Amino acid sequence: MSTHCNEFCQPIGEPVPGWVPAPRPDATTLRGRHCTLELLDVDRHADSLYAAYASASDDRDWTYLSSGPFPSAESYRGWAATAAKSADPRHYAVVDNVTGRAAGTLALLRHDLVNGVIEVGWVQFSPLLQRSSMATEAHFLLMRHIFDDLGYRRYEWKCDSLNQRSRRAAERLGFVYEGTFRNAVVYKGRSRDTAWFAITDTDWPHTKRTFEAWLDPANFDADGVQRRPLQAFRISPGDS
Repeated sequence: MSTHCNEFCQPIGEPVPGWVPAPRPDATTLRGRHCTLELLDVDRHADSLYAAYASASDDRDWTYLSSGPFPSAESYRGWAATAAKSADPRHYAVVDNVTGRAAGTLALLRHDLVNGVIEVGWVQFSPLLQRSSMATEAHFLLMRHIFDDLGYRRYEWKCDSLNQRSRRAAERLGFVYEGTFRNAVVYKGRSRDTAWFAITDTDWPHTKRTFEAWLDPANFDADGVQRRPLQAFRISPGDS
């Protein structure tokens, strides 16, 4: 609840001194210890991405996505060619720093520069990326770019309210559930209620410290297995 009031004794929002519209995302490469985010490029990434997606035993990973599944490499290349040309959403390939091959994609979309709001979505992580240190680091690299490099105020995550895996992932990464918008989307011939999550610039400092502690090399054994889960490092806003 705001403690600020105007001359009519009406409560008003917190001041945002010196605010100017945020810049458009402009990074072409974001490098981490486990993975690198590169702007999606058909020639560099499409073949390895299709092979990574084809390694799945079935098509369940595409149930809650508006695109896919793709029956052939050609059909995926067609989708990727269109996605690579898009400025909003702006698609990134997640490249394994060991193999040099792309194993998934994610995107920045709904660029609201005036208000400093942006969304992460179109998360298409193959079995090679799911539940890996690369997957967590990929999200951290994008968050850090948005808050530290570009100065956005709000970073959103939205998903089908029935997609329990996406909801758990959002909360594990530090997003806060804010509510559900009913009958918000029609996709693949069905209705979607959309669950909204977000991290704000006031959340970011402790969220960032949580990621940095988890990503510390000391938290991984010689085989790259985590010693403690991300949640074990969770720092509440009231902690120093």
